[in-house]
Amino acid sequence: MPKIRNIIIFISIALVIFLIYVFFIKSSGEQPSLVSSGADATLPNIDGSTQNTSILNTNSEVAKDFLVIFSNIKNIKLNDAIFSDPSFISLHDSSIILTPDGTEGRPNPFAPFGNDVAPVSVNNSSSTPGIPAPSNL
Repeated sequence: MPKIRNIIIFISIALVIFLIYVFFIKSSGEQPSLVSSGADATLPNIDGSTQNTSILNTNSEVAKDFLVIFSNIKNIKLNDAIFSDPSFISLHDSSIILTPDGTEGRPNPFAPFGNDVAPVSVNNSSSTPGIPAPSNL
């Protein structure tokens, strides 16, 4: 019984791998994916071979469309009367200047923990001898 089960598992794994190959890996022979569908005129190269101009025709159509749009953009005229309007002149800058408060973090954030101890200043003006004054951190 375990021998038949192992054979069935092996055949099913082989079938799944074959189906993955057929549907996802094997390229279809119908049509190449990077060929354009323009006119199929050919031009000779220097070495005598021919070149497909359908890509060149498609690029020239795109270039023509771009030039038309670009010429329309060049014809846009902006009215600068808004800058002399009293409501624009009455606007004021309300930006806030941020200043650091001094507690940004560790002096060296990449140093291992315990190695970034800040120097502590000791005030020796204690009134009681033998008792250290509190430190100012």
